[in-house]
Formats: sequence, structure tokens, C-alpha cells
Amino acid sequence: MQDELVDELDRWAAEGRTLDVWWRDDDAIGPSSALGQLTQAAVRRAIPLALAVIPDAMLPKLPEALDDPQLTVLQHGFAHRNHAAEGARAVECGGVLALDALLNQLAAGRQRLQACFGARFVPVLVPPWNRIEPSVIAALPGLGFRGVSVFGPRAAPEAAPGLAEINAHLDLLTWKGGARFAGREKLLRLAAERIADRRLGRTDKDEPFGLLTHHLDHDAETWEFLSELLDMLAAHGAVRFRSAAALFAAPAAGAASR
Repeated sequence: MQDELVDELDRWAAEGRTLDVWWRDDDAIGPSSALGQLTQAAVRRAIPLALAVIPDAMLPKLPEALDDPQLTVLQHGFAHRNHAAEGARAVECGGVLALDALLNQLAAGRQRLQACFGARFVPVLVPPWNRIEPSVIAALPGLGFRGVSVFGPRAAPEAAPGLAEINAHLDLLTWKGGARFAGREKLLRLAAERIADRRLGRTDKDEPFGLLTHHLDHDAETWEFLSELLDMLAAHGAVRFRSAAALFAAPAAGAASR
């Protein structure tokens, strides 16, 4: 199965094309052995890593643990709290909470991360459970956000005017019945297929390919596969790792503090 992914990357190289890849990790809260293992995997390979931090749950020592130029911070909702109506799919950025109350929470979360991380904070919202309602998306530029990131191929480069959308596309975990490793062969096959979709124009050819990890839920197999995948991608000439700061560099139009 490794050959399937390498073969697809070889096709990119043969066509003189470069695949931009970025790496997002969700649910960061505070220092832990898992966080240390994650950040070292990025730092020792000089691969940029964007950590989606939960502002309301963040521990005071997290900024120190993320003090490396390879690491940037995104905003993972506010408290990772479910506001869905009974029987509906989990959502924090939407649901039954009044819109004004939710926007005030998101603005407070952005302000906290900006104060704690400074230039390492990129004002991009990563909605918990990768779900966000249209009314919330429309309000994000006015809160000072320049981007949003969920899961799956984007429909357009902007989710709203002035709000870039760059998503994750390969989750190393499967979630039905509890978080667990999705499996090496399945992940390599999915990676090859989803990268081929870009080359063949079935999805947005310009959207960077996003890896998604959740360091707090990794088992030994997940860590082993992550190392293998990072090394495989880094070794291929058709792959270029990009930072969230570079990808979301354009400021949101008309952004203003709330």
C-alpha cells in the first residue's frame, strides 16, 4: 500500500507539480507526554505543525510547551462544548446557544490566544467536531478571523468573503465506537485517492492536502504510522510542507475586533 501513495506522488513529480501539505492537530490543552511526542515529531523533521488549542480549557504552561518556530496555534472553538439540540449531531459553533453569546465566546477565545501566543497565533477557527453553521461562518471576519478549517474537500477557497478555507483531509483516527487508529493500509489508500482527486480535478486542485492528528488519542500504532507517513512525505520531491501562517497569510477583509 505504501507503493500506491508513492506512485501517486511520482505522478505529480512527472507532471512537474508540487503537492502542498499541511499538518493540523486538534484538542491541545496543556503540556503532556503525548504533546511532547507530537511536537518533537515535527521539530526534529523541521515540519510545520498547527495546533488547534481550546481557549477555555488551556492550561497556563501551554505557551511555553509550544515555544518553537515550527509550531503555530489555531483556535479550536471556545470550550469544546456541545450546543446541539437533543438528538442532533454534536456542534459547538451553532446549535441552541444564542448566536450573540456564541460569538462573544469565540471573540474572547481569540483574544486569549492572541495574548498568550502573540505572533504564533494564526486567527483561524477550527470548529469542534468539524461542524459550523453558516451564520457563524458569516460572522467570523468581523471577529478578526482570517480563516476556517474543517474536514473534507472545500467547496471554494473562501468560506465567506475575506475568510479563507483550508481543511484537513486525512484523519489518522476513526471515531465510531470510540477513537482508535484507522489502520495503515486504509490510510495509505485514502491518502493516495484523495491526492489523486486533486491531480485529476475531482476536488479543488489548489487546496493544500491536510493531515489531521489528535495527540491525546494516539496509541502506539498511530504514533508509528505518523512517523512513517511524515518520513515518506518529507522524502518525496513532489511534496512541500507549508505552515498555517503561510497558508492563511492574507488578512480577512474588513476584519475588526469585537
